[in-house]
This record gives sequence, C-alpha cells and structure tokens, in this order.
Amino acid sequence: MSSRAVLAVASECAPLVKTGGLADVVGALPAALEPHGWTIRTLIPGYRRVLSALKRPRVVLDLPDLLGTPARLLAARVGDLDLLILDAPALFDRDGSPYLNAGGNDWSDNDLRFAALSKTAALIAGGALTGWQPEVVHLHDWQAGLVPVYMAAAGVTVPSVMTIHNIAFHGLTAASRMTALELPAAGFTLDGFEYWGHISALKAGLTGATAITTVSPTYAHELTTPEFGMGLEGVIATRRHDLQGILNGIDTQTWNPASDQAIRSFASPGGKAANTRALRAEFGLDKSRGPLAVVISRLSDQKGLDLLLQALPALTGRGGQLALLGSGDRRLENAWLSAGAANPGMVAVRIGYDETLSHRMYAGADAVLVPSRFEPCGLTQLYGLRYGALPVVARTGGLADTVIHANAAALAVGCATGITHRPNCVPSLENALAQLCDLWRDRPTFTRLQRNAMKHPVGWGASAPVYARLYARLAEQHADEHADEHEDPA
Repeated sequence: MSSRAVLAVASECAPLVKTGGLADVVGALPAALEPHGWTIRTLIPGYRRVLSALKRPRVVLDLPDLLGTPARLLAARVGDLDLLILDAPALFDRDGSPYLNAGGNDWSDNDLRFAALSKTAALIAGGALTGWQPEVVHLHDWQAGLVPVYMAAAGVTVPSVMTIHNIAFHGLTAASRMTALELPAAGFTLDGFEYWGHISALKAGLTGATAITTVSPTYAHELTTPEFGMGLEGVIATRRHDLQGILNGIDTQTWNPASDQAIRSFASPGGKAANTRALRAEFGLDKSRGPLAVVISRLSDQKGLDLLLQALPALTGRGGQLALLGSGDRRLENAWLSAGAANPGMVAVRIGYDETLSHRMYAGADAVLVPSRFEPCGLTQLYGLRYGALPVVARTGGLADTVIHANAAALAVGCATGITHRPNCVPSLENALAQLCDLWRDRPTFTRLQRNAMKHPVGWGASAPVYARLYARLAEQHADEHADEHEDPA
C-alpha cells in the first residue's frame, strides 16, 4: 500500500512532552494510521526537554523572521515518531510547563508562541519543505487553531481537520495583538476568529478548518448545547454537518499488563493481588476490608475532584481506600492533602505526576475514579479497563461511550465493565462508591467484571480506520476541486 502524507500540529506529544491525554493521542496516532496507508509527520514546539531528547536532528528550514523571532525547523525521529520541531529559543527555551511558568501562571506570550507554531505549519502545508508536502493537515486544539487563517492568507488550499480535545480552552488574546500575530483584519469578524472583542485561536480553527472532529461521539453531541459548548455552541451548530466524534484509543503496547516492565505483570485479575499489596505498601495504606481505588488526574473542578472530596466518606466508611496522584489547582491540592492527613492509612495523596507510578497504580487498583463534570473522552478509564481497575465514572462525554454500567441487565448478560453515575451530583457519586464496595465484596461477580474490563477493546483498532477514511475523503475532494479548476474549457 502506497503511503500518503499528513502533517499533524500539536503543542505536546508523548513521550517527549506531556501534560495530559492530548499528548498520548498525538503520540499514538502515527503508528495507528500507518497500517491504513497514512504517514504522519508531527510538528511540535522545540521546548527545552524536547530538544534535549533529540539525537542528530537535521535543519530542514531556516526561518530568520518568524513573527519577529529567529527560528529554524528541525527534523528528527524519536522511536516511531517522524517529528518536525520548531526551534525558536526566544519562545520555547525556558523552564516551566509548556503553558505555565514556575508560578503556575500562563506565559504572557502564549499567543505569540503558538501563533508561530501555526504560521510554520501553514508554510509547510504550502510546500516550504523540499520534496514533501502533506495532503491533509491535522490540527489539535487551540494551539494549532490559527493554521487555517495563515493558510488562507497565503493561498494554501490543503484541506485541514481540527480536533477538539477540550473546548474549555479557547486560546484568547487581545484584539490589539492582530499586528504582532500578522493576522488579517478581514478575519476579525463574527464568522471568523473574533470572540467577544478578542481573538480566539480555537474559533479560528473551528471556522476555518475543512472538517472538525472531537474525541468521542457523546462529546460531539454535547458540544452543540450551552451546557457543554463553552460559548462556542453556536459555531459548532453551524458546522454540525462537518463535525464527527471519533473515540480516542490508547497505545496497547505501552499499556499492556501482561508485559509492562513497571509492574508485576499479569494476564488475568488473579495476578493483580501482588500489585495491590505493593501499592498499599508504597502509599502507606493499611490492609483493608474494602476496595482500593485510585485517582490519577489533573486536580481541577472540571475533573470533579471537589465532588469526590464530599463523597469520600461513602468509600472510606465502607472500608474502601483511595490513593491519589495529581497536581493542578492549589486549593484542591491542599484540600486533598488535608483529606489524606485526616484519614491516615485509608487515604494517601501524592502531589505531582509520575508516569511509571501511574502504571503501578492501575495495576494495583480495584477501581479508578473519574467523577468529571465533563470529559471529552478521557484516557484514564481506558487504562483502568486494560489493567482490570474498574472505572467508576460520570456519565458524560467519552466516559459514557467507553464504560458499561453494572446495572441488573448488564450483569445478567455479562457485559458490564464498570460503574457510571450522574455528573456533578454528589449523591449519585456516593451511590456509585457504595455500589463499588458492595460489588467488591461479591468476589465472583467482581472478578467477572474485571475480566470483562480487561477484554474490552481500548486501542485504536476501531477509530484509526475512521480517521483514514476522513483523510482520504478530504484529499479526494480537494483533488477533484483542483482538477475541475484546471480543466481545459475546450
């Protein structure tokens, strides 16, 4: 099968730089699409940690004045990833996270940083690289949202796909930044990238991309409603026919309990016991008369972790335990540290993130809790399914699409894989935690649920062909349109 070319544009990509699920998806898609005839080159910023991981990168394009900043484009391979890296030291060579400084605040020049990434993508789409040009450009979240604007300004007609990983983040900046970002004044309209008097990079992508996807079918529907659309539901509604929900998957080689080097590997629920004992010891938890649940999450109100604090006695009061790994909102960090101090031996909290520790937590857990108020897709519950840690999740977005609730009907036919509850509802969450404890005590039923979970498909097998078909349709439409333009009237 001959290979066709896609340029992916993203602000992070696992394993090089990761703050959340976006990086995992961007890092996994190239391998998932290759068997379907599409080769993805991924453009990411040259953060300090990214450049330090490269071996013998090649300079493929000099950009002496990229939005007023000297830069160059590097090419390198890292594992199976074919990368293009925007090396712009003034924008990316700094301490802190990709988006935040050491004080936890947004970098003041984030608009310029990711506009430069988008401008570079438009140049590549227009043929700036010798011998390579993509048939499709795949944009991920607001950081790549300005790509269609720059492409249109340069007369580049390569089709583009905009994937919404989380519509809550708009990439807003002041209208006064138009000149610095080299944006066309004609685009600052209601039908363009203007949003309540500001520039919205996300809206630019939503109005300018050829097609729009998001990361689960349920979230695609939710985005058309005021409750979930975050002020952009009207824009989404006008493009409803161009919107498709494609469920995320995970890398099932990296996340494989039968071969995972970070854990005591196992292929069935019975093999989890040694990992559970080790996890309790690592977190200083007592031997328990209830299930061991874990939370591995960004600490934010979106993730519903304030709700879980309120519902926590429904777990610990029945002998259940909780080990939490995460960071984010300082208020929630402190609240969870206080909960750990108030429940010694039953609740343990680690502030921060450790990828290897997360593997040990999934392997040792009886359940993983994801009480999000909204969740576009979520990967945490997929990792939980893979490792036999039953997901206890809010019934929203991709959580609703990936977890089969253990109600009487599902238990009767043997298809249940976890527990779902109403989002943003403490009593419903409390009931879910109580059900978890009751099921855990019914060992034959709980083991069957774990077996179901571990068999549930969580990879890219179903979704990769959907992306491949979308790319092909857009590329073929583009080719047909240009063939019509160049037809000889005679």
